[in-house]
Amino acid sequence: MKSTFQLGSFRGTTIAVHFTFLLLLAWIGTVLWLAKGPVAAVDGVVFILALFACVVLHELGHATAARRYGISTRSITLYPIGGLAALDHLPKDPAQEIVVALAGPAVNVVIALLLVVLFGARIELAALGEFGSPEVDFMSRLATVNLLLAVFNMIPAFPMDGGRVLRALLGFRMQRAQATRIAAQVGQALAIVLGFLGLLGNPILVLIAVFVYLAAGTEAYTATLHDFARGRPVTDAMITHYESLSPTSTLDEAAALLLSTTQREFPVLDQQRRVAGFLAVRALATALPARPGSTPVSEIMDSEIPVTTQFTPLEKAVEQLEQRGAPALAVVSPDQHFVGYLTLENLAEFFMIRSANSPARADGTRRTDRPPDVHSGHRV
Repeated sequence: MKSTFQLGSFRGTTIAVHFTFLLLLAWIGTVLWLAKGPVAAVDGVVFILALFACVVLHELGHATAARRYGISTRSITLYPIGGLAALDHLPKDPAQEIVVALAGPAVNVVIALLLVVLFGARIELAALGEFGSPEVDFMSRLATVNLLLAVFNMIPAFPMDGGRVLRALLGFRMQRAQATRIAAQVGQALAIVLGFLGLLGNPILVLIAVFVYLAAGTEAYTATLHDFARGRPVTDAMITHYESLSPTSTLDEAAALLLSTTQREFPVLDQQRRVAGFLAVRALATALPARPGSTPVSEIMDSEIPVTTQFTPLEKAVEQLEQRGAPALAVVSPDQHFVGYLTLENLAEFFMIRSANSPARADGTRRTDRPPDVHSGHRV
């Protein structure tokens, strides 16, 4: 089952909706129908759709500002708790990050002002308490909630836009990873407060608190990981002991190899040991019930695998892996022969092991020894 459904695209950015958002609409419509009747149900669902249209414009604001600095946005996905814009990467210049972060809330403020000027809407907090009441001015409710979205997003805590502004301001005086950790800690403190308030009778606040806490932690971990990768070659972290398949290997052979190893993805190499693609466990599990076991893996492998050289800095390799959303990043020699690969999972393991095994020495230096490379390269 697909978890997201594409609605369209705008200037190369895919706009999609997560299936849980559709569940939200169904839930709101049902509750309002039972409580206030069909007219209220229609009003409530239309209002939520209008609100999330504004959320899409908010995210497009981020995307447009990022495009000014050469940063593309792969997708915008709508969730019940808001939208998520997947930028290829965030600006490393603090001033640019401030511009990108402020662009989203600025869109909401502009929407609110346009509704006031063009439709005579009023900013009335009390109107929000009449959710699903057609007799309360629709445009006033929409203008008010847009203004509240702008204010809420400017709270200086991750993952809100205000947290990114805080991180950027701190970035003028300290390393990005340290600035991210501080902004994430503020975000998690806010999540604890929201969670406590939610336990007093508002389950929606509990949901928001969980999202904020986890998102802030993820942001801090990602920043720390990038900081850890800086200055290291990709060969430090790549997998060099692996089992591989050939394009003519069958699904049955791939399944047998899966059972005999702990790999979650398999490089598919041609006769010259050049990468033809990667076969992920998920793709294999999907294909086995639907296709004959004699089907060659070339028909289901992911052939759009990002490739880099063994001399690439690890931080750049991590960015490539994150941007493409691929199961792996193939690492090749100057003559394009496959020498290993990198996944986010093994990168996390590398980070964990090196962090644990590299205590600071008395002279302030850190251990940088690395285990010898081991090659297998078995092909079926």
